[in-house]
Amino acid sequence: MGRDRTLRLQFGNRIEVVCVVGTRLCTDVYGAAPADAVTFAVKHSDDVEVEIISDGQSEHAPANGGKQWPLDPKTTLSIQMTRPSTEANDNKVTVGYYGENGGHPIDQAGVFLTGIEISLDVDADRDGVVEKNHPKKAVWTWGPDGQGAVLLVNCDKESPYTGKEDCQDDKVFSKDDLEDMSRMILRTKGPDRLPPGYEMVLYIPLSDCDKVGVFYLQNPFFGQRYIHVLGPRKLFHVVKYTGGSAEMEFFVEGLRFPDAGFNGLITINVSLLEPVAEGIPQTPIFTDTVVFRIAPWIMTPNTLAPVSVFVCSVKDNYLFLKEIKNLVSKANCKMSVCSRYMNRGDRWMQDEIEFGYIHAPHKGFPVVLDSPRNGGLEDFAVKEILGPDFGYVSREPLFEEVTSLDSFGNLEVSPPVTANGKEYPLGRILIGSSFPLSAGRRMTKVVRDFLYAQKVQSPIELYSDWLTVGHVDEFVTFVPIPGKKQFRMLMASPSACYKLFREKQKEGHGEAVMFKGYTGTDTKRVTVNKVLSNEVMVQENQYVQRCIDWNRDILKKELGLAEKDIIDLPALFKMDKQGKAMAYFPNMVNMIVLSRDLGIPKPFGPIIEAECCLEQHVCSLLEPLGLTCTFIDDVSSYHKQLGEVHCGTNVQRKPSAFKWWNVTP
Repeated sequence: MGRDRTLRLQFGNRIEVVCVVGTRLCTDVYGAAPADAVTFAVKHSDDVEVEIISDGQSEHAPANGGKQWPLDPKTTLSIQMTRPSTEANDNKVTVGYYGENGGHPIDQAGVFLTGIEISLDVDADRDGVVEKNHPKKAVWTWGPDGQGAVLLVNCDKESPYTGKEDCQDDKVFSKDDLEDMSRMILRTKGPDRLPPGYEMVLYIPLSDCDKVGVFYLQNPFFGQRYIHVLGPRKLFHVVKYTGGSAEMEFFVEGLRFPDAGFNGLITINVSLLEPVAEGIPQTPIFTDTVVFRIAPWIMTPNTLAPVSVFVCSVKDNYLFLKEIKNLVSKANCKMSVCSRYMNRGDRWMQDEIEFGYIHAPHKGFPVVLDSPRNGGLEDFAVKEILGPDFGYVSREPLFEEVTSLDSFGNLEVSPPVTANGKEYPLGRILIGSSFPLSAGRRMTKVVRDFLYAQKVQSPIELYSDWLTVGHVDEFVTFVPIPGKKQFRMLMASPSACYKLFREKQKEGHGEAVMFKGYTGTDTKRVTVNKVLSNEVMVQENQYVQRCIDWNRDILKKELGLAEKDIIDLPALFKMDKQGKAMAYFPNMVNMIVLSRDLGIPKPFGPIIEAECCLEQHVCSLLEPLGLTCTFIDDVSSYHKQLGEVHCGTNVQRKPSAFKWWNVTP
């Protein structure tokens, strides 16, 4: 950005000015004229363009000064360099003043010009190339036709010798660290040196200093060293002008994700400063600006392919681990088991972390979000996951009480949807909360603020506080339809369970027994007839169904779903002493989804003709879609502690192929 500068012509004094190519110098020819002058003429070098402006009309002045113009108080000169200088003061503009006879000039005033090109450049069109002086580099817009550079939060850890993310320090330990950063190039062209007193300064606003860091390669040919030039406590950096045609390469890292009070936009400027007089501060005569947006943290829905399954080893889940391992082997993905030493008896892998990713045109990598629940798995994400090209982020409330709703079984994301005429190509985040009219449990504000600030997966708040644990994964999940860009939403349904049991009762299977083979339990004999005749349970499940239906209506509206997109899985609940609901038998909706392979909690439903009628029913709903159902016994190791298969596992998935900057929030 070069503002028009006003220049005062003086007789007898040598005026030397640096002019950035493309910017204008304006001067008043009338005020500097001798008393008896009536006309003026202009001579200028070939690399200078001069316009005579009077009464809103402009005319180019010929270089040879062959034309005279009448002096008028409204007349000004507009001077512009068309190319950079090869030497200081190698261009000149001379104004000659003439009397009535128009012969020789009465007097002359001149200015010596040094032209310089300055361009601060970034990858503004998001193609991986840092173009020169892109016209949209100082703005940031969303959508397929949007412009603006992208910045990654440097939240991985390249060096094994540091205990924190790379963005927490001001050092570069390896070139791998630089690959996480966005390139920024300062391009200059001009004479070998600028006149005394001129200098270039790179700087950031005070409001951005804790959100961005900039490194510069010093001595590129002799022992490379990357110095930290901008960031916390470093608001500006004087750039050495090297002369000729030069490119100075900088590396920019994000330090903070978008959040409450920070929209994710970062501004970096370079200014050319001009001396005024000794003892008076320099003034900026030219500023070039670039804008970055920090890439959001993005969640991955069940419809994306699995990369690795994470699960804990605890003293009583050996058989569960074995079944998960078999499922993972079928799905052809990796498995990572967290040792007892690391998990300290905490088995709830889903509750501790949520996998996502960040992405820029030049780079992308997975990032784990650590929940504020801080159980036995508190150190797992930092010690076992954070590393090269695997980032880490967390949000900890300062004053709010952390509840069960802050565990990440209460944080899910839908597949891509279109709802109410708006596309959500990366899906929408689902958060469990309290009923709008009650003062119940909610996810802490600091986590909700973080999720909303990412913008690209507009969150939906559901009602989950009616559950003892209070997680959305207890009543809803999503499964892909293999081979199609479609999915189905699965919901826990007491109504579907009662309907199925009544059908079995009518078919003469009222005495079919539930919970056969239920591990480690002394459950009394429970039959279809007993379940259907238990009026208290019927009433409790009517309440549960209403709570689920409330969420069903929200999801249909906010995800643009019809009834045909929803599959009801039989489920029953019972109430605790506080009037909250918990699963009566293993809750099948709380499953792990590995592409077409589903790991479903084994429900131990009524046995009819040597088969569990609940398993049979679920298979009849899901297998025609091309899905494979594997029922996993989680009773003793998870269900009895108010969780299921999904609660005890976590899946890192491949990132979406969709480029988040093409979203229109």
